[in-house]
Amino acid sequence: MLGYYDYTVWLTYASLASAGTGILVCLNGGGHPYLGIFFLMICGLCDAFDGKVARSKKNRTVCECKFGIQIDSLADLVAFGVLPACIGNAMLRVLPAIPELPRHHVEKMSTFPFISMFYAIMIIYMLATLIRLAYFNVMEEERQQKEGGTRKYYEGLPVTSAALVFPLVVSLQYITPWDITPFYFVGMILSSLAFLMPIPVRKPGMRGILIMVGIGAIDFLGLVIMAFLRWR
Repeated sequence: MLGYYDYTVWLTYASLASAGTGILVCLNGGGHPYLGIFFLMICGLCDAFDGKVARSKKNRTVCECKFGIQIDSLADLVAFGVLPACIGNAMLRVLPAIPELPRHHVEKMSTFPFISMFYAIMIIYMLATLIRLAYFNVMEEERQQKEGGTRKYYEGLPVTSAALVFPLVVSLQYITPWDITPFYFVGMILSSLAFLMPIPVRKPGMRGILIMVGIGAIDFLGLVIMAFLRWR
């Protein structure tokens, strides 16, 4: 059977499975955007450790290493490029608000010209994600040939930051009566720019990864509590 299936790629496969599930849920007629956010955070958790798990196997072949690099980028495109766009699409259909709070500006979000603008932003975001991942792969391959080892800095904001940025934005809905949908799309535009800007971003070590996982866990727990209070 084509492909590789040892433990070094399991987290990447799990990330893609989570992203695919989130996309299907968001595109469902009654799909709630917060369900997509949960799957996005699962993707972020898988991505935080997939590289370290892969490097734990010392006898990987060259083909296994290259395969791991390729599927990591492909999974990232789906998880942190397509899924956030699908969450945005779900937010245009389903307002993630608490019923007791007034719904301000909801009616305008799905009318022209707002709807066209929001869809354009989603396409731009997915394109920026694609360009960033492809550029990173090319430059990383060139860097490996010249320097070797692991890099200490990224050039531009990694696309995996979407697993922290968008859950934090969406969680604002539970502390304000205003529809935060426009702010979600502002976050998409800013993220798109940050993906492509040549600014140095220090690569986090294990401590940094654990801090980000902790932030994500707190946000995840907060969303679960708020969702429970809403739907109980």
